[in-house]
Amino acid sequence: MAVYTEISDAELCELIGQYDIGEVTACKGIAEGVENSNYLLRTEKGEYILTLYEKRVRAEDLPFFLGLLDHLAAKGLECPVPIHGRDGKALRSVAGRPAAIVSFLEGVWVRNPGVAHCGQVGEALARLHLAGEGFGLRRPNALSLDGWRGLVAASRADAGKVRPGLGEEIAAELAVLEKEWPQGLPAGVIHADLFRDNVFFRGPRLSGLIDFYFACNDFLAYDIAICLNDWCFEADGAFNLTKGRAMLRGYRAVRPLEEAEAAALPVLARGAAFRFLLTRLYDWLNQVPGALVRPKDPVEYWRKLSFHRAVTGASAYGLD
Repeated sequence: MAVYTEISDAELCELIGQYDIGEVTACKGIAEGVENSNYLLRTEKGEYILTLYEKRVRAEDLPFFLGLLDHLAAKGLECPVPIHGRDGKALRSVAGRPAAIVSFLEGVWVRNPGVAHCGQVGEALARLHLAGEGFGLRRPNALSLDGWRGLVAASRADAGKVRPGLGEEIAAELAVLEKEWPQGLPAGVIHADLFRDNVFFRGPRLSGLIDFYFACNDFLAYDIAICLNDWCFEADGAFNLTKGRAMLRGYRAVRPLEEAEAAALPVLARGAAFRFLLTRLYDWLNQVPGALVRPKDPVEYWRKLSFHRAVTGASAYGLD
């Protein structure tokens, strides 16, 4: 979450007048994340999150995102619920941006997750995948192979400013992944960005999942690979096998993995690291003047990618 677009008092008042959530008592920008402008909104009836959609979020994708939240919440998944206005619509426009208000989830995200946290994330991810079954809309993953090609082309020339030789490395890595990327794995709705700051805990227990604005249809095991990349690496760059094992056991307790999914896990983890290396690199090279948040370091994911390149089997991630 972040703030790129400011909203005036008059614009906010006009927006809230379209809902039955009471008068606004406070509205504060949230300076975390890198994608959209987000505000913590307090009204007479409670707390909400107001999101103004920026950057990579396309307006035509918003019915998918908001409809998915309605669908998942109806299936019992702990996630934000879109607030519908008096006209029944959840999607609005404010300050020249598409916008929506969603319910506020209690909890905090864990900066230094333990083994138990990772196990619960695995369980929650599997429940998300099962809850997504039957959702009627589809959205291809815009940040898979086709998207990577565009990001490499856009960043290759200046990538050396971040790390010498990085432009040549990302081009070579893309060629490898194009050749080795799996086909025919079980697919469905995935979160595609279930990082630590998108999972809330209340005390020791997971309380909800947020920020579904990269959600799409792709391989379910790719979502696991994304989580392994964020949750199971330590600050020194080492992969924590115990955390990986807990996450995979938690997931498999809810949804068993097929043999082909397990076999593909190393290349999926490699691709997940590459995806976040590329988007972080692009954002680093194309920073938005005046934004309240600094883009994240792409070199972190270059190091993770280096780890995955040396992996020869899923046991390296704790898969029994």
